[in-house]
Amino acid sequence: MNSQRWRLDGQTALITGASAGIGLAIARELLGFGADVMIVGRDIDMLESARDDLADEYPAQAIHALAADVSDDEDRREILDWVEDHADGLHILVNNAGGNITRPAIDYTEEEWRNIFETNLFSAFELSRYAHPLLTRHAASAIVNVGSVSGLTHVRSGAVYGMTKAAMHQMTRNLAVEWAEDGIRVNAVAPWYIRTRRTSGPLSDPDYYEQVIDRTPMRRIGEPEEVAAAVGFLCLPAASYVTGECIAVDGGFLRYGF
Repeated sequence: MNSQRWRLDGQTALITGASAGIGLAIARELLGFGADVMIVGRDIDMLESARDDLADEYPAQAIHALAADVSDDEDRREILDWVEDHADGLHILVNNAGGNITRPAIDYTEEEWRNIFETNLFSAFELSRYAHPLLTRHAASAIVNVGSVSGLTHVRSGAVYGMTKAAMHQMTRNLAVEWAEDGIRVNAVAPWYIRTRRTSGPLSDPDYYEQVIDRTPMRRIGEPEEVAAAVGFLCLPAASYVTGECIAVDGGFLRYGF
């Protein structure tokens, strides 16, 4: 077995929404494969704490952190300038940052639903476009978009969130085809309920928790590390012939629906 197919030594990965939860788990996963990481998040205190923890675990690797809001285009451009200042191009981009407000469709204000689109979808599209010149400096590079099962079927997260994730999945397919000739693979993962700070609220309701578990064949909530493992695989040379795919990390949920 060629062990280098399962390593990311010498590669640089940019991960958004990486101060906690799934994003932090992805950073840790890629560091474990040997990559250097550049993590972005809005909360500077959480971000610095995450960077310090990662640096303690992986003292031999470069770990950079930048507080920025990916929903703001000026910040998005600043992120890419920062990458250029610290790395020779970019090998991996993980578009993980996202947010949501769960309401009935008729109750969203225009500002609310537009902000969700800006954070979840437009940021991923623009960061991918801005990163394109950096990714093409290398013969092979990868983008992984963190989507959701809500972009594949109805769940109770609200119409707007599902719309943004469905569009992200289609963006993944389009960019995979368009950028294959540039040596950029583009894939996505689609988690179901994962145990994070964001999901702790709804899952604290025993009745709702039971409904979720009843529709999940594996009968448990997923862990951030399980999403990170799927993302990590899609970044590896071992996945060099995989592009345009969306891997559900859902304990079998999509076989049931909700």
